[in-house]
Amino acid sequence: MFAIVRTGGKQYRVAAGDKIVVEKLPGEAGSTVSLGDVLLAGEGAELKDVKGLTVSAEIVAQAKGEKVIVFKKRRRHNYRRRNGHRQQHTILKILSIGGEAKAKKAPAKAKADTPAAAEA
Repeated sequence: MFAIVRTGGKQYRVAAGDKIVVEKLPGEAGSTVSLGDVLLAGEGAELKDVKGLTVSAEIVAQAKGEKVIVFKKRRRHNYRRRNGHRQQHTILKILSIGGEAKAKKAPAKAKADTPAAAEA
């Protein structure tokens, strides 16, 4: 079974056992995260309903990407700037595709039976 998930503004095609590199997610190595933004899921040529579908993954590591050099220059103006950047990313191992997303409960409203509410 495969799924297309969206995280960090990008889309990834994943299956159980795959390792992917995504934008930094909160969490420590070894913890489990749930990717709830599933766009498409299927098995072979058949597509499945994605309503309430989640993808569970384990964080393998929090790492940094390759260094990117930003170099600016203006000709004949003695202007040169050099800067570097290393993007933070998270390495995920997909554990399973499936499982229903847990519905969030609305907070309970205060009861009107309390004495302070009755006087008002």
